[in-house]
Amino acid sequence: MSSSDSTLKGVLIAFLCFAAYSFSDAAVKLVEGRVPPFEAGFIGTLAGILAVPFLLKRGDSWRDMVRTTNRPLWLLRFLCSSIGTVGSIIAFTELSMAEAFCLIFLLPSFATIMSVIFLKEKVGAKRWAAVIVGFIGVLIVLRPGFRELSFGHVTALASGFTGAVSVIIYRYLGPSEKNISMYGAGLMGALVVCGLAMLPHLMVPTPKDLLLLIVFGVLAAVGTVLLMVASFYAPAAIVTPIQYSQMLWAILLGYLIFGDSVDLWMGLGIALIVGSGLLTLVRERKRGTALPPPVAGKTEAALAVKPEEEG
Repeated sequence: MSSSDSTLKGVLIAFLCFAAYSFSDAAVKLVEGRVPPFEAGFIGTLAGILAVPFLLKRGDSWRDMVRTTNRPLWLLRFLCSSIGTVGSIIAFTELSMAEAFCLIFLLPSFATIMSVIFLKEKVGAKRWAAVIVGFIGVLIVLRPGFRELSFGHVTALASGFTGAVSVIIYRYLGPSEKNISMYGAGLMGALVVCGLAMLPHLMVPTPKDLLLLIVFGVLAAVGTVLLMVASFYAPAAIVTPIQYSQMLWAILLGYLIFGDSVDLWMGLGIALIVGSGLLTLVRERKRGTALPPPVAGKTEAALAVKPEEEG
């Protein structure tokens, strides 16, 4: 297979990957909060186990999911995953899909700020400009003082923030940590925290809601595997920006399924946030510092592929 054919195949698979993630989020939104978020997160994350056999590399074992070179950071990733999972579920329940995505897509901006604080990276004027543009976009979308803000806005931002923390952990550990260990921290975190937190309000979902949550988890697992395959065929610099196709899916699915609409102000805010993220990703790739795709509520999937193993 020629290089161009391989890249094209990777691009097509990447579009399928992010479509799977988008339909996964639409499935959990269809539950409409009838299942408590911790229980929904637990059921959906169970399906994430399906992706593990595909993510194991030669020499890896299931035990490597809990092995690590840095237990404190592994546990922080463990915690961040549970917050990100539940945060995204609440966000998609309370907000339109487009609004939830645009807030979660602040992940690159959060990661840039934290890279300066914790990794002592040098950030130039263009990257700072991208961060500022991203936050201006958020202010335009939220319009504080002109509209009522909900808990869903807070949880969407929390999901993006904890995803950024996971990215910084990923960068800090670098090649010393196995992919499956980082994925395992995310998977185990969501299972354990959600599993314990759901007990006080445990309920039996209706068959319809249970099916939707299974679809939510299975599509997320499928997306995880497709992301890995796409990154094998095409360079990360090409695969990563395709994540923003999720915004198109969010607008389309929101309109067709949930009757959502995007007004002029939200459209402008979304354009600024997406532009900010793309500019940040371009600068990251030029500098050679890999920034995994900020998949909404599914950052553990993005962490499954290390940059030195891509393309």
